[in-house]
Amino acid sequence: MSSIIKKDKPLVSVIVPVYNMQEYLDDCVNSIAESLYPAIEIIIADDGSQDDSYRTAMKLAEKWRQRCSIKIIRQKNQGVSSARNNAIAAASGEFILPVDGDDKISPQFIGDAVSVFLKDSKVKVVIPRAEKFGEEHGEWVLPDFSLELLARKNFICATAMYRKSDWKKVGGYCEDFKGFEDWDFWIAMLKEGGNVVKLGDIGFYYRKRKGSKRIADRRFKKEMISKLNQRHPEFFQRVLGGPLRFHRSWSKLFNRLERFYIRLIHGYRAAWQ
Repeated sequence: MSSIIKKDKPLVSVIVPVYNMQEYLDDCVNSIAESLYPAIEIIIADDGSQDDSYRTAMKLAEKWRQRCSIKIIRQKNQGVSSARNNAIAAASGEFILPVDGDDKISPQFIGDAVSVFLKDSKVKVVIPRAEKFGEEHGEWVLPDFSLELLARKNFICATAMYRKSDWKKVGGYCEDFKGFEDWDFWIAMLKEGGNVVKLGDIGFYYRKRKGSKRIADRRFKKEMISKLNQRHPEFFQRVLGGPLRFHRSWSKLFNRLERFYIRLIHGYRAAWQ
């Protein structure tokens, strides 16, 4: 570990899952290594890339070796959940910050997030304000946290900080998901309580590009909803009055109408008996 890390600061492990990110990895890792927070390690998990992502990661590890530790993990292509889980398992930090290999963070984000955790032990997740770059520009406006909104919408970006201990408690990211695995993860972490804080400054830069993972995830909507209902039935029952529906925003209304219809049918049957 580099001598620059201060012993009085909790270590933050920044997790970078990579699949064919050679073109963008420099920008991503440079933004992390230039953080103003002194106690960080970077763990790059190469998920079976077919380009020069691994070689690029090795060069970055050498470039920044005097400033922070950069560990590199290689695995066969198993998906982003597996890459994140394997990287976090190897992480030494008290806090975890995932950053996808084509995105960037601001220099102050890590330090600001750690300060929030140290002030309030009830905080489970710290979210940055986000800005888009690449093929789109402007702020990516994320709503304030509520459990009811979380039940209907994946609105917490993957690049948010949490404790490694909470990752362990929920069993990590579910590797069965083909998309929106971060939504499942946030539900698992927050469904039984815990505060979520959104910072006031732009801390995350989300690269918009054709074929990006967030766009590709939409193809798996039906499968995703089925898996979410299988994994968190009590949560959806408590918050939405029933399962999450394909038209997610209407879930609560559909469940209410279904309950009314069932009561109506039972009433008719009882009247005719």
